[in-house]
Amino acid sequence: MRPLYVSVIGGSSCSPAEYEQAREVGRLIAKEGAILVCGGLGGIMEAAARGAKEAGGTTLGILPGHNRTVANPYLDYVVTTGLGHARNLAVVSTGDVVIAVSGAYGTLSEIGLAGVLGKPVIILGGWHLQNDSLGDALASDVRYATSPREAVDLLQEILARRVASSTPTAAP
Repeated sequence: MRPLYVSVIGGSSCSPAEYEQAREVGRLIAKEGAILVCGGLGGIMEAAARGAKEAGGTTLGILPGHNRTVANPYLDYVVTTGLGHARNLAVVSTGDVVIAVSGAYGTLSEIGLAGVLGKPVIILGGWHLQNDSLGDALASDVRYATSPREAVDLLQEILARRVASSTPTAAP
């Protein structure tokens, strides 16, 4: 079976409380056996990768530039792109599900790109989208969590729903 990839997005700077939330998200993702994908830099990206590594998980960072030395130290694999902010597309495209922890405009752009790609998004703190402007189909792919545990529980719920809807039923 193919491994699950979870993209964790968020700002390169964050408060200590946001850092700990992202670290816990990373830890829980690793315990689920998923590969953690992030933008590879500091802040939320570092915290999530750190949590995943501390729990024995695998991490992948997708950098905006060409210099691997700026990557956070908790990454197993580093991809350089030279794309600047356009690398946000690669970050969300790589994940099967996206978890946003806090963040600023770069995170908002990633949330939007995930929506365009049809990727489910779980938002933990930060941005809150007005679902009425998204329409019913899109709104169902954006969920809100109040804790790292709830974010990963929503991840499991989304995956279970997708598996159930793609499982063929036997003919009568």
